[in-house]
Amino acid sequence: MKVTVLGTGTSQGVPVIACTCEVCHSDNPKDNRLRSSVLIEKNGKTIVIDTGPDFRAQFLRENITDLHAVLLTHLHKDHVAGLDDIRAFNYKYKKAMEVFADRRTLDHLVLEFPYIFREDKYPGVPEVETIEISEQPFIAAGIEIIPVLAYHYMLPVFGFRIDNFAYLTDVKTLPEPSIEKLMGLDILILNALRKQPHISHLNLEEALQLVQLLRPKKCYFTHISHLLGKHDIIQSELPEGVFLAYDGLKLEC
Repeated sequence: MKVTVLGTGTSQGVPVIACTCEVCHSDNPKDNRLRSSVLIEKNGKTIVIDTGPDFRAQFLRENITDLHAVLLTHLHKDHVAGLDDIRAFNYKYKKAMEVFADRRTLDHLVLEFPYIFREDKYPGVPEVETIEISEQPFIAAGIEIIPVLAYHYMLPVFGFRIDNFAYLTDVKTLPEPSIEKLMGLDILILNALRKQPHISHLNLEEALQLVQLLRPKKCYFTHISHLLGKHDIIQSELPEGVFLAYDGLKLEC
């Protein structure tokens, strides 16, 4: 299985055009972060987790020409706003795109993209087949997905485990059954927003504590605010087996 980290950034914090911090103006490309998303390729099929505002730019950057299913972690705009751009794959495959999410997120998509769900659709709008998920395993594009329930403050969100790989973003707390689902991982991608505490995201200390509990062979942090600091500096502070992810990172698992 191949994993491409499409983006590691977040909408948290002020826009780069208004920011004078060293991270936002760094010459290191690893400090240039689009909104968080990941691409998974397995058995000739391709799945994306989250379609944020940078979805199209990320696919063009990585020269991605196939997409067979979309998994959405939750309803926030920085994770769903780019869904419109699946229409290129509608055209390629002559079929609707399967979109998997919980009921709250699917209901929100109807509000966010009303033109997609109208009965009298305008010609050329995206075609989606929405599929509600719960905590039970499901199949997307022929690939078994294990949903992992977490909480983004009080909002339920889903992470996803595929084989010995798992992806969790916008997590603050995990119920005990979800912790059990995350044991024995080869690779974990996990959010770590900044060093200061945050009401709805793991900060760096909390993320490291969770890594100690889960003990994956390797962990990569994502959903990174510029407030965390420069990539190379933070990486030098991390323990063995823990890494700061960056846009375009490619992993084999």
